[in-house]
Amino acid sequence: MRSILAFILGVLIIPAIGFLYFRVGHPPVAVADQPFFLEKQIVRVPLQARIDKEMPAHTAIAATPENLVAGARIYREQCAFCHGLMGSPSTIASHMSPSTPQLWSSHRAGVVGVSDDPPGETYWKVANGIRLTGMPTFSRTLSETEMWQVSLLLANADKPVPAEAKDLLTQSLSLDDLSRAAPPSR
Repeated sequence: MRSILAFILGVLIIPAIGFLYFRVGHPPVAVADQPFFLEKQIVRVPLQARIDKEMPAHTAIAATPENLVAGARIYREQCAFCHGLMGSPSTIASHMSPSTPQLWSSHRAGVVGVSDDPPGETYWKVANGIRLTGMPTFSRTLSETEMWQVSLLLANADKPVPAEAKDLLTQSLSLDDLSRAAPPSR
């Protein structure tokens, strides 16, 4: 009887403490706060499971020079402000939480950005966005072909890209570039 009472109290007390902590405590909600205990693991596991379940198994278009150049144009206009350019990381990326990956920087031997991910995984992230990270969904602003073009470009970030694409990815962003990346006013 005592163990049943202790179990019931435990089932009630632990959620009540959690509720009070989030209601009147100081959970980490500001970007400058330290991450919550196990935050990355709590978010990463279901995110990766969903991506693995829903990402397209095959690309809808080929990684032709034309598609890579088109992907570079899209990337420059829509992605570079947060994810940086070749040789020029974003100035705001480290001030986001979680920090934004720089997609033209090496992070492991031979791996540039997300070039070690299948194109379908990058496509899923571009199409759906990722909650609580600042990564928006582009499914309402880019066509399926455009999302594939940028995804294929990023999948090939560890390989040479066409000269026109490289030019787009190495020139500094201008005010015109930034205004095209801004969301439309309502």
